[in-house]
Amino acid sequence: MIQRLYDWTLNLAEHRHALWVLAFVSFIESSIFPIPPDIIMIPMILARPNRAFVIAGVALVASVIGGMLGYGIGALAFDALGEPILNALGKADAMSEFSQRFNDFGFWAVLIAGVTPFPYKVITIMSGVTAMPLGTFIATSILARGLRFFLVALLLWKFGAPVRDFIERRLPLMFTLAVALVIGGFFILKVL
Repeated sequence: MIQRLYDWTLNLAEHRHALWVLAFVSFIESSIFPIPPDIIMIPMILARPNRAFVIAGVALVASVIGGMLGYGIGALAFDALGEPILNALGKADAMSEFSQRFNDFGFWAVLIAGVTPFPYKVITIMSGVTAMPLGTFIATSILARGLRFFLVALLLWKFGAPVRDFIERRLPLMFTLAVALVIGGFFILKVL
C-alpha cells in the first residue's frame, strides 16, 4: 500500500498540473489544511530536479498568500472561522494568555513555525488574532517559508538521486518517519 501511494505521488509530481496542485496545497496548508506541502513538493523535485527552485518558489508564494488568509481569518473572522479551527486543534482555551506572549515573540514564533513541522496555520491565525503588524508577519513568513522550501529544494537538487534511492529502498521507514513528524507536530501543538 505504501509503495502504491509513493508511486501515485511520483506520478502526480510528473503531471502537467502538478504545480497547480502544489500551489493549492501550499495555500490551504497555511490557513486550514493539516497536511504539509512537502508531501507533494519532495516527490516533484525528485521527479524533476532541474525544476527544484521553480517548485520551491511556487510553494513559497502560495504558502505566504495562504498565510495571509490565515492572518485574515484571525484578524477579521476569528469568532466565525478561527476559533473553530483552534478548537479542533485543541488550542482555543489558552488564547488570551498566549496572545500577550505571542506578540512579545511574534517574529520568532512565525519564523520557527514556518521552518519546522509545527502547524503553520496556528501561527498565521494567531498572528491575525493578536494583531501582529502585517508587514512583520509577511516578511517573517517569506523568510521562514523560503528557508524551508528552498533548503529542501537545494538538498534534493544537489543530492536528488541518492536521496531518491535511499527513500525507495527504505520506503516503509520513510513513511513511518513522515507520519511521526506530522503526529509530533500535532503533539507539540497540544502540549503548548
